[in-house]
Amino acid sequence: MAIACPIELDTGALRGEISNIYGRVAIEPTAEFHFHRGPGYAAEFLGYDVDELASLPTECTASFAGTGNPLAIGPIHPGETILDIGCGAGMDLLLAGRRVGPGGRAVGIDMTDEMVERARNSTVARGMKHVEIRKGDATALPVADGSVDIVISNGVLNLVPEKELAFSEIVRVLRPGGRLHLADIALDTELSEDLRRNIDLWTG
Repeated sequence: MAIACPIELDTGALRGEISNIYGRVAIEPTAEFHFHRGPGYAAEFLGYDVDELASLPTECTASFAGTGNPLAIGPIHPGETILDIGCGAGMDLLLAGRRVGPGGRAVGIDMTDEMVERARNSTVARGMKHVEIRKGDATALPVADGSVDIVISNGVLNLVPEKELAFSEIVRVLRPGGRLHLADIALDTELSEDLRRNIDLWTG
């Protein structure tokens, strides 16, 4: 995860490229990309339960492109409110929605139209009326202050150039004592300026 975004990097162009790539992942999940995708990858490498994944709509699991398993970090209790930042096609979101149950609430945020559509379709297909998908950005979450028990995010914050702003938004929406279940990419050395200016390296 890059520590800082170069001032001259066009963050608008970066967001557009990220949205384009993950829009393609939503539409053509089996196409060629430089990162892993799908339920087989999630089960074999990230520890997801095969039977749980098989019970979700294929439209939801095929476009999964996370880097870890935020649901395995700690307990999610019935009745809680959970927020998934960068929910994609909704795999983690629907699994979290099952854990909180109909007495809880699960909200997914994604900036890519195609992913939002697939997440909504999957939610309707499973009749999960307590699960909601909103279009939005990690740096300006369309969520009220102090309204969330758990924030989850899976392989998304590494794509955000304004990381301090994204984390301040997480703090804003969490209730006192709320938890963050974060799965993401991290580096143990700082990248050079040239690498941080490379949009292709920011997009996945």
